[in-house]
Amino acid sequence: MSDTEFSGRHAVITGGARGMGFAAAQRLLAGGASVSLWDINADALTLAAEKLDAGTAVSTRAVDIANYAAVEAGMQAEADAFGGISALVNCAGIAGVNALVEEFPVDVWHQVMQVNLGGIFHCCRAAVPHMRAREYGRIVNVASVAGKEGNPNASAYSASKAGVIALTKSLGKELATAGITCNVITPAVIATEMLDDVTPQQLDYMLAKIPMGRPGTVAEVAEMVAFLASDRATFSTAAVFDMTGGRATY
Repeated sequence: MSDTEFSGRHAVITGGARGMGFAAAQRLLAGGASVSLWDINADALTLAAEKLDAGTAVSTRAVDIANYAAVEAGMQAEADAFGGISALVNCAGIAGVNALVEEFPVDVWHQVMQVNLGGIFHCCRAAVPHMRAREYGRIVNVASVAGKEGNPNASAYSASKAGVIALTKSLGKELATAGITCNVITPAVIATEMLDDVTPQQLDYMLAKIPMGRPGTVAEVAEMVAFLASDRATFSTAAVFDMTGGRATY
């Protein structure tokens, strides 16, 4: 890894206050980038910036990505402050609830779709014009293996992540000659704070599906993000990058 690989580049990272987004920020900062952490939780953003301890290379913005007006204004402010947007890393998302389809709360369904799929659409829609202006950009979306396989009792989450995969494929093809790539990562179980809310029995069930027999790490996801956000990944776009320890079959 070069500590200047991302020198002069600015990345907007949604869900950047914790988990995969925070790890991605650490990795891009280590490569010389400046980053803007976006999250809905302002307190978590303050704590994340303190942990990163990277001075002016880190900025934070409390944004509800389900609100397009807020996303558009935030993206314009980032471009103005940093002279453009080189990369967009979409990590923000919510799980919803576990329930059968016939019992799934309608309001929760719409909320999951609005955040997980609508939020990524909003961020891409707002960022692409700034990337087109510079004829350069890297978009990395984080979906889930649930978007490939469909997890039982998680219809909204699975459907929203499948939508992210399709959105990425569509946008990547639209931008294929614009100097902008758009790819998606599909993790299985990743060791983040979210696992604190999972029972040992549930975790054993999930790990049993992974041939490697372990969860992935945020550092492993961050490495994939860094590759796709770099100039090493120039001929991959509209592509799905598996991170499931062998679980996914396609």
